Amino acid sequence: MTKIADKISALIAPMISDMGYELVGVEYVGSGNRSILRVYIDNDSGISLDDCAAVSRQISAIFDVKDPIAGQYNLEVSSPGVARPLFHIGHYQRFLGHDVKLRLVKSVKGQRNFNATIGSVSEKNNSIKLVTELGSVTVDIELIERANLVATF
Repeated sequence: MTKIADKISALIAPMISDMGYELVGVEYVGSGNRSILRVYIDNDSGISLDDCAAVSRQISAIFDVKDPIAGQYNLEVSSPGVARPLFHIGHYQRFLGHDVKLRLVKSVKGQRNFNATIGSVSEKNNSIKLVTELGSVTVDIELIERANLVATF
């Protein structure tokens, strides 16, 4: 996550939890007037459009007071969906053995993009082991730019 995403997560996580939802993660894509703040929420019953609208209203109310983002942006609140984004080590532990698609901020073993299976997770080293068709590779969580589960039907 970016620094602004971390700041936003810390600001809204207690409110989202109080509403009965899990804050899956926050993405901030800054691009002038087209900046987007994406907030992913979940709960055991699933997420409806009404859930997203309720959380969006609460976030907007907090932001009206705290004003954590300078400039214009669009707020999007949604469920993580079938291609669930993975944000922290707990997500990788939860989905151990599942297929993922990752993009790294810098290459590891000559690659930045991986389609792999989560082979193991090390909280001690803050890393995950990816199993690919060509073998395995260990990746530090901090190097992951974006990670999503691969939907299987």
